[in-house]
Amino acid sequence: MKSRSFILLVFLFIIIAGVVVLITLRNAKYKDLKDRVASYSGSKSCQPCHERFYQLWHDSHHGMAMQPVTRKFVEDNIKTFNQRIKVGTDIFEVTMEGDTLVFKETKRSGQLAKYPAIHTMGGKYIYYFLTPLEGGRLQVLPLAYDCKTDSWYNNPESGVRHFETLEDAPLDWMNHLYTFNTTCYNCHVSQLETNYDLDQNTYNTTWREPGINCETCHGPCYDHIVECVKAGDDNIPEDLKIVQTSKYTPDQNNAACGSCHAKATVIAQEYEPRARFYDYFDLITLENHDFYADGRDLGENYTMTLWEMNKCSASGGLHCVDCHTSSGRYRFAGENANDACMPCHADKVNNVTAHTFHKENSPGSECIACHMPKTVFARMDRSDHSFRPPMPRATMAFGSPNACNICHDDKDAEWSEREIMNTHRREYQNETIENGYLIRKARAGDWSDLDKILAGLNENKFDKVYTTSFIRLLENCADTAKWDVILKLTHHESPLVRGAAAHSLYSNYSKQAFSRLVEMVEDDYRVVRLNATFSISSFPVEYITEQNRIKISEALAEYENSLVTHPDNWSAHYNLGNYYSNLNDFDKALKAYYNSIKIYPEAIMPMVNAGFVNSLKGDYSQAKNLFKRALSYAPDHEAALLNLALLYGETGNGELAKQYFKRLMDVSENNSIAAYNLAILESGNDTGKAVELSRKAMEWDPDNAKYAYTHAFYLAEYDNTADAKKLLGDLIEKFPSFIDSYFLLSDIYASEDKSGMAVDIINKALNNQNITMEEKQALLNRLNELEKNEN
Repeated sequence: MKSRSFILLVFLFIIIAGVVVLITLRNAKYKDLKDRVASYSGSKSCQPCHERFYQLWHDSHHGMAMQPVTRKFVEDNIKTFNQRIKVGTDIFEVTMEGDTLVFKETKRSGQLAKYPAIHTMGGKYIYYFLTPLEGGRLQVLPLAYDCKTDSWYNNPESGVRHFETLEDAPLDWMNHLYTFNTTCYNCHVSQLETNYDLDQNTYNTTWREPGINCETCHGPCYDHIVECVKAGDDNIPEDLKIVQTSKYTPDQNNAACGSCHAKATVIAQEYEPRARFYDYFDLITLENHDFYADGRDLGENYTMTLWEMNKCSASGGLHCVDCHTSSGRYRFAGENANDACMPCHADKVNNVTAHTFHKENSPGSECIACHMPKTVFARMDRSDHSFRPPMPRATMAFGSPNACNICHDDKDAEWSEREIMNTHRREYQNETIENGYLIRKARAGDWSDLDKILAGLNENKFDKVYTTSFIRLLENCADTAKWDVILKLTHHESPLVRGAAAHSLYSNYSKQAFSRLVEMVEDDYRVVRLNATFSISSFPVEYITEQNRIKISEALAEYENSLVTHPDNWSAHYNLGNYYSNLNDFDKALKAYYNSIKIYPEAIMPMVNAGFVNSLKGDYSQAKNLFKRALSYAPDHEAALLNLALLYGETGNGELAKQYFKRLMDVSENNSIAAYNLAILESGNDTGKAVELSRKAMEWDPDNAKYAYTHAFYLAEYDNTADAKKLLGDLIEKFPSFIDSYFLLSDIYASEDKSGMAVDIINKALNNQNITMEEKQALLNRLNELEKNEN
């Protein structure tokens, strides 16, 4: 079995858009078209025939998702200048110079710098501004403009999350996550070409049109225009040669919107209109701390995850364009607000006072006031698309927002709960509260309610978002009781769930798991195939046979290609390194890790994993340097501390190894690995310390037989054979296939001149049907020794 010290993560929720050209075709002659136009023709080419839709789109927030900063833009939209705002240790202010905005930075040292703003994004709530930097990067400037208050503010500071258990801090505005080319271009311009040079780590990014244009949803229009010109005025071709969104299924509509409005991992290049969401993206769910434990938005989650929790959507009939136009406008503003829920909920809409307990035509009588409350993050409003009713008890339990107190902000959640108890059945909140507590515990690694989680999964009690969340969180649970349930969920109807279940099998090396994964690499959905292939890559090569070799090779090729979808994404190269590490191709793994570090020099996990691979190759000096570099950025990083401590231990520097294991125990509560290794290091000089540390390791990880065995060993060394024997007896009952326990217990009995009992223990081990041939031979050899000594 392979050694697994890699922390396998999937980061950066990058969404894909496409690229455009501005050419008007309406009056062009057919014979000249192909010489003048690429397959994308640009939004202007749609205007002559679709003037009304063009005008609706042009001034929409989709159409204006990005635009150049010009004097006219500034005069129309920016009312305030010269605010001095602190960003980190520096001071920024915005002035007008010539025809553009200039951001002036005064460093703490007194040094001055100027950054011209050449593009702006947003406009509904906030304007963000981009400035060109070295290497072709477009960087989001640290001051953003609040359209409601007409004031500037510190944008990185507004992005700080207030997590329940984790600390957060503002990112440096020069961080790669604020680099437009890498992170935020996908849904702000159309038909973009990143033109990233990995060797030079530079960009030559171009796009055909700012904003989200017609062809993003309708596909390339060149052939459409050709057909219409050929047909002549007033004639409609039989084949329009264009994607007609009016013929979309609900899933296709949701996928088209979800390609931008989702917190997701990109798994394939260039989402195409009509395509299925889970062929291009893998959705982030409640395993992520950007959601409260009950699933409400905490940070920025872009709608799709909560939409997938929505029972109206799950019914299969509702889609985004039922309530929104293709340009993003809401269809039911004003007096017709409750028509959004017609005709499905006519009984409630037609008797709204009885349902809402608010007067008709009051704000509280609108369906969306209670079922889609707006919350604010980073000064932007977002509506809750899970459609769940207000749940004040969840606010009391998890700190999440509820609709009652968003309106009645002079009251607290306890008041709201009392009001609801007077008008509604209290039980409607129970399921969300119970699930939230399970999510919270699982995030913290507390598996005291594992039986409830597994029962819920087994009985299909959770929706697909909760199910996926629990599967992903269970990857950190060592209890093997989970595997039967996980294997069952590989047959779930949702590709999101099947993909998560396939991914989690990477640490289950059973033949059953491997056989199921080989089946899953032929799943109809790419998200399932790729997650299954990832897991297969971690299995020993001995599992591959002539019967499955071709199938697995093709799957591995698809998986490898998916990892380089974005060559400028550091996490893609990091995951590629993990993939090569699983295949024991360490040279390629190191190259991928170093590319990841080149793109993002502060990325910790590529440093740690590159250090680990170097240590496997025997380059201890390079490994040590990488671990120390990681710790220079994150002094309390557990994986870096652990690997550096192990490295010092392996290379004979016990004192430094102790130092780093102790640091690890200080920063990582109940770290059994650190306690176990520290026990071994202390045992040479202080058996009492070894006993205490091994006891902690055993108690902190009671399902690891090695830790209990080690504690028993040091108890015996400390002349406490009575406790050692009892512990070993219990260990043999709990882990009957852990052979070392039989050897140690036999040795203790032999040292006490109880050779008969020593022989009985070895015979008991030999009766175990699950031992290997090698273990059986070792036991027989031990039995022979005991019998010789007895004679």
